[in-house]
Amino acid sequence: MASAKAPLPVNPGKGLGFLALGASLHNVLTCLKAQPQLFPAIDVSYSATQPLLAPVILTLSQNGLRLRFDGADQRLRLIEVLDFTTTHLTYNNTNLVKTSDDLGAGSSRQASSKPTGPAFRQVYDKLFGITYAGEYFGAPEGSKSGLGTYVLSYPGVALTFPVRDSAWTTLKETESKKEDYVSLLSSSAALPATSLLIFTGESWTEAREDLYTRPCAHPRSLALGSRGKEGLPDEIEFIKVCGHGHLVFERRSLAPFSLILNETTVQDLVAEFGPPDAIYRKNDRRLSIHKTQSKSHYSEHARYAKSPVYFDGPSEIEQVVITDDSDPEDSQPATSTEAPSTECFYNYFHHGFDVFVSCPSSPAPALVPSDNAEEELSFVPGRDRLVATKVLLHGNVPGSYPFNRYRRSRWYLDPEKVMSNDTTIHSETPFKVLSSVLQDHWSNTYAGQEQAKNMQRAMVLNRGWGDSPGSSCELLGSWEESAETPKKDKEAAVTDSAAGLGNTNLFGFPGLLFEVLKNDTVSCLTVY
Repeated sequence: MASAKAPLPVNPGKGLGFLALGASLHNVLTCLKAQPQLFPAIDVSYSATQPLLAPVILTLSQNGLRLRFDGADQRLRLIEVLDFTTTHLTYNNTNLVKTSDDLGAGSSRQASSKPTGPAFRQVYDKLFGITYAGEYFGAPEGSKSGLGTYVLSYPGVALTFPVRDSAWTTLKETESKKEDYVSLLSSSAALPATSLLIFTGESWTEAREDLYTRPCAHPRSLALGSRGKEGLPDEIEFIKVCGHGHLVFERRSLAPFSLILNETTVQDLVAEFGPPDAIYRKNDRRLSIHKTQSKSHYSEHARYAKSPVYFDGPSEIEQVVITDDSDPEDSQPATSTEAPSTECFYNYFHHGFDVFVSCPSSPAPALVPSDNAEEELSFVPGRDRLVATKVLLHGNVPGSYPFNRYRRSRWYLDPEKVMSNDTTIHSETPFKVLSSVLQDHWSNTYAGQEQAKNMQRAMVLNRGWGDSPGSSCELLGSWEESAETPKKDKEAAVTDSAAGLGNTNLFGFPGLLFEVLKNDTVSCLTVY
């Protein structure tokens, strides 16, 4: 299999071939799925209860690779080569594993009969050279093989060698040779390497301490990490939600960009974020029955001093349904340079958000109650140009229905206005905590406890009855399956929950609409 594929160069501290450390889960998974002949099997595993705290792991079983991403930012942190025989690997144009061509004529049978990883002599003499002594981990208790593991680290790369436990014990007892790993690994007591790790750091000992939390030096986009990146829009790091329809997009290299709903134009969006990946115009009316409420009824209950209206009618909910529960063919590639003539969505899959473009509407409410309620609710005079009126920030949560349609978008509420025990409310905050904080901020607007309870009733959104998006990857675990479900009961559990597959709850606060999964994770935030 390896000979039929182009070799993947090992770049210590940077990546393996096109797989670059720091790349986003969305970007990597999209690239892998676009090459089914090279990557026929992709397994995605994650925590069903804490998908944003535990790592997300991609296992490419037929390629001998395993990719580990952090849960919060979903960036590639560790590349593991678990099988050297399924993928052709090189370093500085030298093969990591000797092939029949390297061994010479008449050796092909011997090479194919004993597929193995690089021997220590190959690593020491031909590949990475000398380094400091590594770490030894003894054989597991009860192990019949009696083999421990020696981890030999270089800057940005490490290899693991099986070693007889008895040989290590003898070496450790000899004071003069306790650091002589060369003699140990080159002896018959050590076997060829069984795995290779690529990471960011001077050594594996240092890197594993903060593997999933240290700042990434490389961009999320594989395109930005390659040559010819001129003209590509800058990456969005965080989005600060300030209230009054004001969002601040904090970027990787450029200065922050302030998007103001009902003011930011289509031209502004293209200039700052680049052309959209798609333009969406589907008209969904599944919630039209709720529009029997008149505008006068809305305006009567829209005073902050009495009872906050948590969303501007069902239109915000409709737009959540439209963008996430749609088929790819409903979106049109943004190939035209002309501005849209009607309201539509600008889909920025690589940035992780959508922008709803329409005629100006009423100004967005404040993040917390203010004394200028009358001024805040005044309507903006109509204009003949289209502007951004709503923004949908997608979480790309593993196990959610729209998983991997968007890059994960990270946001936080302006800490000068909303805090929880001196802690910023952000995209990884459990919704129960987030909801409690926002309810406390709006507590003086409720007429009583009963009204406060009614205002937080959820609307249930089902995403499982439409056509499911095509996928060539297998999801291992999701929030529909309990972590305690026995394997023999999993098939029945999936069958019983099929009717409710993809159900989410929608909760509203002034200017904010949260789509929440059953594991209390925010899947999407709509700011209007």
